[in-house]
Amino acid sequence: MASDYFLARKTSGLSLGEGNEPPGSPTSPQALRTNPLSSKVTSVLSASYADPDIKDALRLLDKRNVENNAETRRQLRLDVQKEVIESNGDIIREFGHVAEQLKRIGITIASLNEGCEEMKRHISSAHTETAPVLEDATDLIKQKNHVESKQQLLKAFNAHFVISDDEMSALTSTAEPVDDRFFAVLTRAKQIQTDCEILLGTENQRLGLEVMDQISKNLNSAFQKLYRWIQREFKTLNLENPQISSAIRRALRVLAERPSLFQSCLDFFAEAREHILTDAFYTALTGTSVNGQEDTSVKPIELVAHDPLRYVGDMLAWTHSATVSEREALEVLFISDGDEIAKGIQAGRDSEPWNRIADDGASSSFDGLKALNELVDRDVTGVARVLRQRIGQMIQSHEETIMAYKIANLLNFYRITFSKLLGEESVLLEALSTLEESALRQFRALMRDHVAGLQTETHVPPADLGPPKFLQDGLKQLTAIMKTYETSFTSANTRETGFQPILTEAFDPFIQESKKVAQGLESPQSAIFSINCLLAARTTLAPFDFTTERLSNTQESVEEYARGLIEHQYSFFRNNSALQPLLQALAPLSDTKEDLKSIRSLGTFQPEPLTQASQTLDDFLPSALMDAMENLKHLQSSKLAREITEAAAERFCDDFEQVEDKLIAADEIWEEENDEKEPLRAFFPRTGGEIRVLLS
Repeated sequence: MASDYFLARKTSGLSLGEGNEPPGSPTSPQALRTNPLSSKVTSVLSASYADPDIKDALRLLDKRNVENNAETRRQLRLDVQKEVIESNGDIIREFGHVAEQLKRIGITIASLNEGCEEMKRHISSAHTETAPVLEDATDLIKQKNHVESKQQLLKAFNAHFVISDDEMSALTSTAEPVDDRFFAVLTRAKQIQTDCEILLGTENQRLGLEVMDQISKNLNSAFQKLYRWIQREFKTLNLENPQISSAIRRALRVLAERPSLFQSCLDFFAEAREHILTDAFYTALTGTSVNGQEDTSVKPIELVAHDPLRYVGDMLAWTHSATVSEREALEVLFISDGDEIAKGIQAGRDSEPWNRIADDGASSSFDGLKALNELVDRDVTGVARVLRQRIGQMIQSHEETIMAYKIANLLNFYRITFSKLLGEESVLLEALSTLEESALRQFRALMRDHVAGLQTETHVPPADLGPPKFLQDGLKQLTAIMKTYETSFTSANTRETGFQPILTEAFDPFIQESKKVAQGLESPQSAIFSINCLLAARTTLAPFDFTTERLSNTQESVEEYARGLIEHQYSFFRNNSALQPLLQALAPLSDTKEDLKSIRSLGTFQPEPLTQASQTLDDFLPSALMDAMENLKHLQSSKLAREITEAAAERFCDDFEQVEDKLIAADEIWEEENDEKEPLRAFFPRTGGEIRVLLS
């Protein structure tokens, strides 16, 4: 219906606007701008249909189902005004009810105000009467809170800074055991001592001094108790079991906070262990304890005293076994708990600054490994004394050269072993070093005595010019020494250098004595004898890698004597083949024509002497090599004899070829001059090739 209304208005508007009205007409644009109605129409037409108010108005019109005519529009206006009036009347009535309710509320509020005023008067009267009581109660509450605070503070102080009688008994009484409760109380006492330092920094210095004085006395008594307890435990401690009880380990860690007591405890333990190990070593040696009781479970080491090497080896082996066992037993203490002990000792040094003066020369940090080595070394000090005495007597009482060196090498082996086990600064290591030096001195003294005895004797070389008996014995002895030295722990870099003094004592004197014997022989027996001796020495030295330099020197000596034998064999070839006179005659001549031509005039190259020389050469050559080898039949190396002979034969062949070449050159010169004489080669027909074949 509303759409119909607007449609009608639009149609009427269009009809009014059809045609061209004059400017003065009421419907002209100028009239519309000044006419209120036109303004209203313009405003209505310019309104947007999307305006919510218009939509609501249109929706209400649709609900009334009215038509768009003049009657309806008039009636609609009246109806709207009527409804507005009725609505205003309803509002006024409702406000009347609200006014009545507000009046009743005002009466109620007034009544409440009167009650409140009454209550204020009663409260003021009560407050005036109770104010003194409340003030007294407040003071009492404050006093109570203050007393309670002091009580809690005193309770806390007693709980923290005061040790109870039961705890004091557990801490200081020797009748109480050293158990977990003791260590717990000790820890608490140390904490109290530390906290007392805080009190000293406050206004309660007197209280802090009193508590610290008392707790220091308690701590000293506790550490004395712990120290005596550890000493008692050490007396019954069985180190054969490689595990030390955890209680002792814990006690030692705590005792380390008193370095003086800790060191004293270790001294006591070392002394006790020294006596125990010394007695055990005595039992192992004799099969009888120090009390005279025979131990059937032990085979006495002294039963093998007739064998010095085994006797010394058994004593050293027992000592090594005991040392290793002792170290393993104590290793748990100083290695696994080393850090704790170091911390304890450092804490003790900090708490006892007066002890630092005595420890100025010592290391400021605790070395668990070093402490372990020192303690084990002190434990075996008694055993080291017995070893030094027994082995020293054994070294002095035996005068066998090889045995002295074997004992020295055995001592060297164990010295190196113990140096790895206990370190370089050890009483046991010092004892072994002294014994090793003593054994080496005995070895050198025996060797010098033996050599001095050889020098006073007259030695005759064997008929076969082989090594003499004294040299064979010396080389046999040297072989035993080198086999012993080969098993030592000497490093590869110093093995040869370390063995040089031994060669000087046990090898060089025999070689020198052999040279003296060789000086009494004629050539070539002297060289053959010397080579045979040197070959035997070379055979002895060759298997060992620490005789390289001496082996090289020996080989050079052999080669030097071999060169002398080559000269001898070479002279044999020249003299027995009749080639020597020819060589001597040709020696002054050069290769000039005049010198070559003068060869025929030499007496040695006349037909008869030259023929005789050729005949002598022919007679010598068939057996020349065998005869030359016969000269070296006593040389014990057939290979060397053959090499010497071959070298001499080669030089002889070279000389013969020189003679041959000059004879041929001289014959060629005479042929050029048409000389009718016989050529020299006719009297001396042998060729160099034939000589080489016969001597090969």
